[in-house]
Amino acid sequence: MSIDHANKIDLLLRMGTKNGLYFSEWLKRNGYSDQLISKYRQSGWLTALTKGVMYRTGDKLSAYAAVSCYNSQLNRQLRVSAHSALELFGFNHYVPMGKPVLMVACSGTSIPKWMIADYFDKTIKPFETNIFTTIQTASVQVEGVNLLVSSPEQAFMECLLLAPGRYSYMDLYYIMEQLTSLRADVVQTLLETIKNLRVKRMFLYMAEKAGHYWFEILDIKKIDIGTSKLQLVENGTYIGKYRITVPKELIDYECFI
Repeated sequence: MSIDHANKIDLLLRMGTKNGLYFSEWLKRNGYSDQLISKYRQSGWLTALTKGVMYRTGDKLSAYAAVSCYNSQLNRQLRVSAHSALELFGFNHYVPMGKPVLMVACSGTSIPKWMIADYFDKTIKPFETNIFTTIQTASVQVEGVNLLVSSPEQAFMECLLLAPGRYSYMDLYYIMEQLTSLRADVVQTLLETIKNLRVKRMFLYMAEKAGHYWFEILDIKKIDIGTSKLQLVENGTYIGKYRITVPKELIDYECFI
């Protein structure tokens, strides 16, 4: 290998994120041609994950690092979401069973193929949603990489969006009980603008049932919950105030402290 090529591969490996990914689009912008990339693969420096996506040979791929690389290299907005975001903020009810799951929202973009490759330390579960018109996020550093993460307020609504298929309403209510520090102004903005009546109504019902102080600050008159009746579960109990049918066990549940 020439000195020039040796310097370029050394620079490439130093520019990369440990246990992360390299995207060919980003490599080309930084002066690495298809021919040079192919040479690095043939020489064993890089390994292909999917078309146009590579990683440093021998790395143990990190789901966090992969999402961070995708956003930073391609200027995208993948965000850690739902219960995965809540976990990063210290709210958790789920006891991990087997390989951990990382929920990732792909708002406004199709799900990239590399995300479903089973080579990461966590199973990435992407989902598409466009229900949020005023997305509320934070930048969080985890395992040495920066991540775009849904705010706790939005993350819980994402959980409700994925219920009851991925999460049970009872499990989500146990998390709602922990959400004593949600910001009323952020909740208000999300509830006024979210494009999903089911999420909006169940969030309000759970928040009121939990008795959080921030619920009392909300201006409910500004939140349009619609007029139609929604049956969220079979054989549940109808709540006239929010026009939803919820699990009977949730109605009966009382928290004794």
